[in-house]
Amino acid sequence: MTERLPEAADPRATELAGRLAVVRRRIAAAAAAAGRRDSLPSLIVVTKFHPAADIRRLAALGVTDVGENRDQEAAAKAAELSDCALKWHFVGQLQTKKSRSVVKYATAVHSVDRPQLVDALDRAMAVEMEASRRLPLECFIQVSLEDDAGAHRGGAAPGDVPGLAERIAGASGLRLAGVMAVAPLGAPPGPAFEKLSRISADLAASHPEARGISAGMSQDLEAAVQFGATHLRIGSDILGTRPAVR
Repeated sequence: MTERLPEAADPRATELAGRLAVVRRRIAAAAAAAGRRDSLPSLIVVTKFHPAADIRRLAALGVTDVGENRDQEAAAKAAELSDCALKWHFVGQLQTKKSRSVVKYATAVHSVDRPQLVDALDRAMAVEMEASRRLPLECFIQVSLEDDAGAHRGGAAPGDVPGLAERIAGASGLRLAGVMAVAPLGAPPGPAFEKLSRISADLAASHPEARGISAGMSQDLEAAVQFGATHLRIGSDILGTRPAVR
């Protein structure tokens, strides 16, 4: 995609345009190296802690998908930017009590990791779909690629994926989209994403519609693309250093 150049009077927009162009070139190069020139992964720009004004600038540059990991912040931004036709992806750990709020704005939740959350999202979607006629919520099963059963960076154990998949597939308001993972800290990302690719293939054997792989961030997108990522979650390389947590 060719980015539209921002007005010279807005230096932040110019900065974002440059950063976005660099990331898009990295994605294209990674896809070419993996033999995927015709199947570029979707770019989700993770905007947590950055102001709504930056997201509006990104929308003007052609960004259509944004990710947030805190419901209170995401809900406020989605309301403020309702005129931007953005798709909102919830990518952080989600408490069941936040389900009713999240389904009001999110197109997808990338961090479904336990049966209780599946059930809470399904109940919330039943109410929301009756009220708004919205489409089903896309759900990615977050898988832990570490040996701590998700205690560190979140996620279900690989052995729990089939059961969660059946539960999501059986929920009328949810759509099983695939799997998600975060590469373990302090280790090369390639082996972790290769493992995720195998888990994805096993899932798709039982649920052919669930071929999505949400993986890859600023520091490891190339490895994620190599092993089949369909959705990349990129934050700092586009938006710069994250503001202090409020």
